[in-house]
Formats: sequence, structure tokens, C-alpha cells
Amino acid sequence: MRVGFMSAVTLGVALAAGAVLYAQDADRVVPGGGIFVQGWTGKIDASSARQGRVLNDSKFVQEGNTLHITAGPATTYWNPANTASGDYTVKATFLEPRFMELNSHPHSYGIFIGGTSMGTDQMSLVYCVAYGDGQALVRGFSGPMVFTLLNTSRNAAVNRAAAVGQPVTQDIVWTVKGGRAECAVNGTVVAGYDRAQLVGAGRLQSTDGVYGFRYSHNVEAVITGFGMTKN
Repeated sequence: MRVGFMSAVTLGVALAAGAVLYAQDADRVVPGGGIFVQGWTGKIDASSARQGRVLNDSKFVQEGNTLHITAGPATTYWNPANTASGDYTVKATFLEPRFMELNSHPHSYGIFIGGTSMGTDQMSLVYCVAYGDGQALVRGFSGPMVFTLLNTSRNAAVNRAAAVGQPVTQDIVWTVKGGRAECAVNGTVVAGYDRAQLVGAGRLQSTDGVYGFRYSHNVEAVITGFGMTKN
């Protein structure tokens, strides 16, 4: 179910302000930060580390059956026990409770797959993320290199918050089957790639590997329905 549309004027003003302030949008330090979910760990981006931020400047907690992440620095989160191989599906639902509350412009959250060498300088993975203004992005890490498969772009499948401060929900699913990986948002495939497009020099080592969460900086989202099934 879509959550409604931000007016063109409101959205335009918000995005224009974000474009102006982007350079000043430093990583926040979240009070009471740290990872409080057993088995999980994370790695912040190099750009966040250069600001002097550390992993515990974000907060990751479990609240009943939900996982709640409030990101200061941009962070990749995973549990080493969560691995997938062959044909599989990884899914989760993300609720941003108050759109753009922690930032001057939309920031993203979503799922990564194919994680290898996790936590090291040679970490590789690919992630699909959504923004509360109706945009999606598919990007990955290959050691120190970043590769982009889908530039940040608007997609009708991605829900848009009704206004700044309003909630927005995104269902994100990675499906790997028959030598192809596809990312769907709210039931619609927004990007798909043959394994040959994903695996190789400067890309993934394999579509097999660890799966988990990818959060941009200065964004909050609550996660439900997280899991992996074999196809």
C-alpha cells in the first residue's frame, strides 16, 4: 500500500534545500550508540571514518520482533551467521518513522547480498536501497572501489512520504535465481543483473555470501520481516 505523495512544491523545496546543504551535512553522533543485537557487527564508510566517526556513533537495537537502526555514520551491518548461496531470496520491510528528520535531504536504507571479506579492506557486496522521496539505488563495494549499477533515480514502485516528518515504508527483496539477481521494491523489480554483470574484477567475488543491511548516514528506519529463504 502506497503512503501517499508529497506535494510537488513541498518536495521541490526540500530537495533544493538538501542540494544546498549537502556539503554541510556531517555525520551525526547518535546518543547511546552501539550495537545491542547479539551476533551483529558493522563497518562504517571510509568517508565517515575520515570525519572521526566510529561504529558506535550509530545505534542498532532489537525491540521485540523488530530491529531498529538509527544511523549517524553510513554503515553496513551484518551477522556472520547470515549467509546465502545458490538460489535464494532475502527480504525485509523498512519503516522510516519520520522522513528526513535526521537530515537535510533524503537518505537511503536497504539490503545487501554477496558479502565477502566482511569487515576488512577487501570487503565486497552489492546493495539495493530506497529513499523516502521515491528513489532507488543499486551500488556495491569491491575492496576500496565503489561500483554503481543503478544510479539514484526515481521509480514509481518506491513509496514517497506524504511530507517531511511523515512515515514511509519500503518492502525490499533481493532474489538470486538461475544466474540472475533482481531487486524488487514494494513488489516491483527495479533492477536486475545477470551474474556476469555482478561478478568479476571490480565487482563481487560471488553472489554467494553474507547478507545484511545498508544504511546511509543520518537516517532512521525500523526493520521487520527480515529473513532469507532458498528458491
